[in-house]
This record gives sequence, C-alpha cells and structure tokens, in this order.
Amino acid sequence: MKKLFLIMAGIMFLAVTTSCEHKDLCYNHPEHAHKYHIKVVADYRLDWEECYGGPDWEANWPENYLDYNSLRPGKPSGLRVVNNDVKGNSNTHNIAANGGVVTLYEGVNDLLFYNNDTEYILFSRINDMSGASTRATTRATTRTRTRATYMGSKYANEGEETMTPPDALFANYYEGYIAEKVIDPSVVEVTLQPLVFTYKIRYEFAEGLEYVSLIRGALSGMARSVTLDTGETSAEAATLLFDGEVTDFGGRAKVTSFGVPAFPNANYPSRAEAKHALNLEVLLKNGNMLSFDYDVTDQVLAQPHGGVIVIKGIEVKVEQGVTNSGGFDVSVSDWGPYEDIVLPL
Repeated sequence: MKKLFLIMAGIMFLAVTTSCEHKDLCYNHPEHAHKYHIKVVADYRLDWEECYGGPDWEANWPENYLDYNSLRPGKPSGLRVVNNDVKGNSNTHNIAANGGVVTLYEGVNDLLFYNNDTEYILFSRINDMSGASTRATTRATTRTRTRATYMGSKYANEGEETMTPPDALFANYYEGYIAEKVIDPSVVEVTLQPLVFTYKIRYEFAEGLEYVSLIRGALSGMARSVTLDTGETSAEAATLLFDGEVTDFGGRAKVTSFGVPAFPNANYPSRAEAKHALNLEVLLKNGNMLSFDYDVTDQVLAQPHGGVIVIKGIEVKVEQGVTNSGGFDVSVSDWGPYEDIVLPL
C-alpha cells in the first residue's frame, strides 16, 4: 500500500507540473484567456477656438485680454467608449480619462469615444438600419433655460429656443475596427477633438460704467446640437443665455457653444441668411435694468468655432443711473437664478 501511494503521488505531481507546459490548456484560466479586447490610450486637443479664415487670435492676442491659454478647457475626468457591431449590438464602457482596457465584439466594431463628465449636455442615439449598415449616430444637445426678462432680439432669428451653454465636450470616432482574439490587448491610440468652443464676449463702456452692478446676456443663432461621430452641427439654431462679470472697461463673459449651425456640412453650403444677435442686460446700482441688442452676424460667421466678440461704445446715461439726487442704492440684490428645463428627446 505504501508503494502504491508513492506511485500515485508521483503521477499526480507529474500531471500538475507538466499540464502548463501546453499553453493552450492555460488559456482556460481567466488571466490567460484569449479575448476580443483593446487598450485605449487617449489624448485630448484642448483648443477653445478654431481659426477658419477669421482672426488668428493665438498669434495676435491683445495684451489687455485674459491670458489666451486660460480659456482652454481642462482635461476631462473620465472617458466613455461605445462599441457597436454589424449585428446592431452595442456596449458602453466608462474608463479613466487617459484610457483603459475595453472588451469588443468579434469582428467589425465601430468605436465612439467621448468624455463622460458633462453636466448640462444631453445625449441621444439614433440607429441607422438602412441596407447592410447598423451605424449608430449619437447627438449631443444641451438643456433648455428660461429667463423672464429676455424677450428676443430684433437682430435674432424668430422662434429660437433659449438654452444653457454646453459643457466641454470631446469626441472621436473609429469606424470599422476589426477585433481579433488575443491574449494581450491591442493598443488603440485616439486623440479626442473638441466639439464645444468658447466665445469671449467683451463689452466696452464709453459712459456710465460706474452705475453698473451686474451684467448678463444672450447669444443667438448658435447650433442646437452636434453629431459626435462626424462633428457636424445641426441646422437648428438656439439662443444661449449666459452670465457675465463687470470689469474696469465694462463687462466680459465666456460663452461655450457647439458653434454655428450646419457646420461643416456639404448639404448646407451657404450661411448667407444666418443671423447672430448679442444681447446685454445691465442691472444698475439703483435697481434699474437696461437691455441692449447688437447684430454680431459678421463677427460670428468669421469665427464659426469660438473666438472673440467685441461691442464698443456702450452708454448708460446719468439720468438712467442716478436716483435721489445722486445717491446710489448699493444694496440691490441679484436678479435671481435662471430656470433650467430638461429638454425632452
């Protein structure tokens, strides 16, 4: 019996020590298994405006403006990867901003990348099942916002919905990636492109700035949404409501947007009929509120993806700003918050 026990023990020892000499057997272990997976390595282009024949602000930035680089968006805190296969299956992965490992479907995958840390942006997904394609299009828009004192502008398009400026949004699209079954994930490098840009608004006062307490405004004629996999903006326009700050020269604001509508899109080659209006609301220290409207069509069309809009020569008359023989009521409270409304999709 003792001999038999030693023989059986020896056989078991040989089986354990030799089984992993055959790698195909070790692939049954989860840590060694073949998978359809990739390692995403992500980078971001942190531009706040793009030059399309308009002013080259980066090369010719005025000295008395905010630092150009201070207007760049920050790097996102997280990345979302959505993969779709030819059968219409879809899977969503949330990984670190700089990337991570995600599992794909066997064969051809379409990969959509975008940051997952937005607050005001709303996403909708449209499946195109025409022909042999199962392409999924993802569109980003933002929330509606109301403001009782804004009744539109004579320079704006009629009937535009008022909305909240969008958060920073980055995206990219990889069509037709073929996933292979491997042990170590294949590396996919991607640079996410900005889809939200910034307009720096500069209000320069010629008279009466000393009477001003608060400012805010509205920028009309901006794209209501953007398609993530193409970067094209929708033809529908919206008005963006924003807050600003009083400065030693007047006022300023930073307004984020998807850019101008239908850009770039070969189906909409002409933007000649576009209108872009800029509104300024001024709350004075005496409690009065003034509203100014400006046609900024030329400035916006020269800068379809962010830039600088300047309004000069704004005046507040003495009779508008003075009450009680020159006394000021500096205890005027804020004019209250906006009301955000979730846009139904």
